[in-house]
Amino acid sequence: MGVDRYITSINSPRKRSTTLQFLFDQNGHSPSRSNSPSRSVNWRQHSVEEEMLSLISYCSVVFTFTDPLESPSQQDHKRLKLNQLLYLVKTSKKPLDGEVLVPLMSMISANLFRPLPPPSNLSFISDLPDDEGFIATASPAWIHLQVVYDILLQFIATMDPKMLRDHIDRPFLQNLLALFQSEDPRERNSLKNVYHMIYLRFTFHRSFMRKSMNDVLLNYIFETERHCSIGELLEIYGSIINGFTVPLKEEHKLFLIRVLIPMHKPKGMLMYHKQLSYCVSQFVQKEPVLGGIVVRGILRYWPVTNSQKEVLLIGELEELVENIDPDQYRKLALPLCTHVTRCSNSLNSQVAERALYMWNNEHFVKMVLLALDDVFPVVVEGMEKNLKRHWSSSVRQLTEKVKEMLEEMDPVLYYKCILEMEHRESTARKEEVKRMEKWERIESKVAKNYNL
Repeated sequence: MGVDRYITSINSPRKRSTTLQFLFDQNGHSPSRSNSPSRSVNWRQHSVEEEMLSLISYCSVVFTFTDPLESPSQQDHKRLKLNQLLYLVKTSKKPLDGEVLVPLMSMISANLFRPLPPPSNLSFISDLPDDEGFIATASPAWIHLQVVYDILLQFIATMDPKMLRDHIDRPFLQNLLALFQSEDPRERNSLKNVYHMIYLRFTFHRSFMRKSMNDVLLNYIFETERHCSIGELLEIYGSIINGFTVPLKEEHKLFLIRVLIPMHKPKGMLMYHKQLSYCVSQFVQKEPVLGGIVVRGILRYWPVTNSQKEVLLIGELEELVENIDPDQYRKLALPLCTHVTRCSNSLNSQVAERALYMWNNEHFVKMVLLALDDVFPVVVEGMEKNLKRHWSSSVRQLTEKVKEMLEEMDPVLYYKCILEMEHRESTARKEEVKRMEKWERIESKVAKNYNL
């Protein structure tokens, strides 16, 4: 009878439906929840984050490449792990969260922010051929540093700057700027790309970054005259200046006057003149009125014995003349022509020829035409000296062509300047004769007194 009750209870329709519903919930509903797409994606994302944390932990170990106890196989293994981490950062569909970002930034800082080796003789390296100079300054740790820079650049370029604000802060930027002292050109190029990307995307850091770069440049000009990355920093500044709006802010004009113009003074200008010239020309193109300030500044820092710098500066002046406000032509004509004429009289044939080629520039000729009365006496005297005394036949030939051009401009004034020059030379010769006669009389009196 008890068995009949048990059978009856099992076969009860109400109980059976409840039991089937329960089994359905257990066997049907749960698996569908565990296999849902969102849950699968979350699981994969969690797996990726765990893998990244493992790679970050391994890559946080820094190799010096100078310790004989370090294993080359471990160094190669770390490079492999860094490349795996770079791949995960590139392919990550979601922004990196704090659990990954904090150790990632610590790993990057541990690898990049290191004591740099003592500086070598930069003047010696600059005299070497390109290949030999590169070998002399190449860092053995670059196989790791290259990938670390790529990782840093990747998430700086893709993540929201607001999320990185607590990680890319001012101390981080200062440490990054200090690395520009590296003598490895590959690292300096990567630093340039990273620093410029930060300036481009982290707008709230721009003022601080400009000020920090200004401090480095000023320290180079007035203190040390020694820095590896002046060209790279000026290249970054060239892009920044290109984005300045017109009219220019007073802060930007002061940077031109106090930093860029004095940058023409150091001996190492040859190594960064191309970037410097581009920065200066950007200012003059945006506000041609600044051309007069720039030209006078360059003339103030004109080299005395460095012929290579003279050739470069003549070329820069020629480019500036094309962008200067024409209203300033008359004011600049005399000081500019005086310097160009002095360079055309240089005993260095390269300097003399480069100065004489200035006369092929129509803007320079236009400037001369606006101030003929002031400029002609200086220019004509310089041309005549070259024709009479210069040792180089090519310089004399170029001078002859310039003389023909000047005679065509104003034959009467040219002839008048010739007469004035001859008169000055005649007067100078007479003064020299008088001076010699005085000395002869003095010597004769001294001889008489001595004989007595």
